[in-house]
Amino acid sequence: MRLAEGARLGSYEILSALGAGGMGEVYRARDTQLDRNVAIKVLPQTFVADTERVAGASGSPAGVPAP
Repeated sequence: MRLAEGARLGSYEILSALGAGGMGEVYRARDTQLDRNVAIKVLPQTFVADTERVAGASGSPAGVPAP
């Protein structure tokens, strides 16, 4: 799933692609509600269908304070 610059995912606006590989695509985005830059990883459809894999990756790093 390629996302174009300016595309929106909820409150996130895609700014640019950062990289892609076997585990998905990573984008630099802007959280318009919190007014900060974030990274968004988009998983391939085959991974989304694998509930065990998704459950193992559900930990949210957003709650971890920056060093």
